[in-house]
Amino acid sequence: MLSPDSIIAQPAPGRACGTCTLCCKVYDVPAVESVAGQWCRHTVSGRGCAIHATRPDHCRAFHCLWMTEGWLGPEWKPERAKMVLSLDPVSRNMNVQVDPGQANVWRREPYYTQLRRWAVASAPKRRHVLVHVNKSTTVILPDRDVALGIVAPDERIVTRERMTPQGLTFDVEKVRPTVQVP
Repeated sequence: MLSPDSIIAQPAPGRACGTCTLCCKVYDVPAVESVAGQWCRHTVSGRGCAIHATRPDHCRAFHCLWMTEGWLGPEWKPERAKMVLSLDPVSRNMNVQVDPGQANVWRREPYYTQLRRWAVASAPKRRHVLVHVNKSTTVILPDRDVALGIVAPDERIVTRERMTPQGLTFDVEKVRPTVQVP
């Protein structure tokens, strides 16, 4: 099985974080007691990480999609978009971590149209576009958005196809695995 810890993405040619530090706000990083939605205490505004040389492996291995994918335009750089894109290495779901100070930015253009396009392309592969504002998750489907709220660590997101008079649609829900009693 693929271990997410073994994946280290490389920046695309010409890409650098520069003054962008949004990943230091939108993710939990227990190794430095950083909580999603609040700036990491080691972030220096406009300059980066004060402990860059000794930062945790979790931070060292992470590069957002804007850093690794040269085809993403400048509008997707997190400090401009106010959201950080990443792909889950196991599920291949796209995660959109939104700056909680700009919680609805993902619904604005040009972002929303592109997120919806990615949702349309992902649906047949049973992949999702997941928008996270702190701990609250919304799934962007080809025809609508479904707010799931908080998805617990022991829950998973399940999608089912359903035919309607308008054509194929998807239902999505969060489920807990059933515990089998011996």
